[in-house]
Formats: sequence, structure tokens, C-alpha cells
Amino acid sequence: MAENQSSVREVISDIDRSFPLDEGVIEDSRVLEACSFGKSSWARTARIKVQLSDGSLKQYFLKWTTEGGKVMMEGEFNSMTELHRLSPSFVPKPHAWGRFRLSNPVTHFFLCDFIDMENKIPEPRPFCARLAEIHLTSQSPTGQFGFTVPNCHGKILQPNDWHPSWTSYFTRLLVSFFAKEIETNGPWLEYEQAFKVVVRTVIPQLLDPVQAKGRVLKPSLVHGDLWEENAAINQSTGEPVVFDASAFYAHNEYELGTWRRELIKFGVSHFNEYFSKIHPSPPVEQWDDRIRLYPLKFNLARMIGWPKAPFMREEYVFSLA
Repeated sequence: MAENQSSVREVISDIDRSFPLDEGVIEDSRVLEACSFGKSSWARTARIKVQLSDGSLKQYFLKWTTEGGKVMMEGEFNSMTELHRLSPSFVPKPHAWGRFRLSNPVTHFFLCDFIDMENKIPEPRPFCARLAEIHLTSQSPTGQFGFTVPNCHGKILQPNDWHPSWTSYFTRLLVSFFAKEIETNGPWLEYEQAFKVVVRTVIPQLLDPVQAKGRVLKPSLVHGDLWEENAAINQSTGEPVVFDASAFYAHNEYELGTWRRELIKFGVSHFNEYFSKIHPSPPVEQWDDRIRLYPLKFNLARMIGWPKAPFMREEYVFSLA
């Protein structure tokens, strides 16, 4: 989808938590209220209440940012669009992404339906049923691993060029995040040597077999950053809902990698429920090791996002051992 240059005034929160919003953000509507809402580590967010041309009322969620905004907002729009297409009740409906024409510095936005949410971890059964359905029914447009546009994990660019080999795709993804982490936090010889062993030995040993001996690994659409801060309960329906996606077509088990991190609250019951819908990929005896490998990317993202955090790098090196 091409970039939409919306005619908007400068978007600035004021003392009463509201801000001026040009009618160009949402065409054919009258803005009744626009107020800061929610939280994001990399962007600003708001709830917008409007009256549509037919007199009905509607609420939208707006996210905007400056630094790296184009890739972030376009990537999130396309990620959420693909997920919503497969599971409309599971994902807020995306409407637009674009650029604030009159804003300085250049500011890009993403707009979707607003959903009243309860910040609560979804129950395993309905949550994993919807997630597994997306993994099972999604079809890569190229039959390969990757995504249609570049997107970001938080504010970190993900290389999403298409590739037929999951080993090669995941290696490139991990190496790019590692390079960004070194750039952010500085060199460390032992750390870099340990990572080279992972790339040279561990990744091929664990990922080559899933596409060996005639095995076909289906590229599945994954949310890409599925932890409890990006999942909640729709207060109107009581059903699970997910958001803030950085999607691409991957090995479906990659989605579960972040659940193995100690700070994540998705637990054994979610793993068990998911694997009751989709069994581990063969060779089954390696699935637990694969789920221990995939969190490495999420841990790198955390170290990039929160540089110089005490003991974080030491913990990561230990996880490479």
C-alpha cells in the first residue's frame, strides 16, 4: 500500500491530555475527542473518537513516531493487515498508515480500530486456538520465508527478504540483530566468539533437519513479538486479542520462542495447548532445543532496546553456552 500523506496539524499532547487533530487523518468524519492513550516504548499513542458521515460514532487507535517512522508504521500496517485477514476477531482492524503532511520533523502514523482491552493474559485454549489457526491457514505468497515489506521489531529493522531456506533466513535475522547489539553496546571478544559458534554450528544442527530428508517446512505467518504486553482480552467480547505485530512468514515454532524467556508470563499451559493443535515439527526430539534457540533473537532485541542494562549481556552469554 502506498504511503498516505494525510493533512494533519502538529500532534502535541497538552495539559489536559488532549491534542489537536486535523480532520485529514480520518476523512468524512468529525473528530469529537483525541487524547493520549496507552503506552509504547518507541512511539506516541492516542485514542480518537469521531462521528462518521452517517452520524454513527467510532473510535480509532492512532500511533505515530518520527525516527524510522516510515518503515515502522508501514510495517505494522502490513503486519496487522495480514493477521486481521486471517483472524478478524483476534486482531484490531487496520485502516491506514501514512505521513503527517504538515508535521516537522517528518512524522508517520498507523491507524486501526480502538478496542477496550483488559490487560490480562489470555486463557490458553481460546488464545492458542486462534494462533494455531493463523499458523495453519496462512500461505506465504512466494512459498518462502520472509515478508512483503520491511518491518521492525520495536524500532529495530528486520531483514525480510524472501528465502527458501529457514536456516538461512533465521541466521540472517539473528546475525543482523547481533550486529546491531554490538553497535549499540560495544565489542566483547568472548561474547562474539561464542556467537560465532552458534551461527556456525548450533543453528545448522537444529534447523537444517526440519527441511532435510524430504521434509517440507511450511512458512507460517507469525505475529513476531507475541508476549503478554502485546496480548489482552477484548472487554466487549471476552475473547483474546493481539496487537503491535512485526509479522513475517517463519517456522511456526519461532512464535513460541519468546515464551521460553524467564521474564515472559506465557507458561507450560500455553505450550501444551498450542501443541495440542499443531504438533512439534520433526525431528520431534529436537523441538525443545529449537525453542531454546529462537529466544536468542528476542533477547538481542531487549539488549538493543535497553542498552547497558546490568547483567543482561552476561545472561545472554550464559544462554549461548
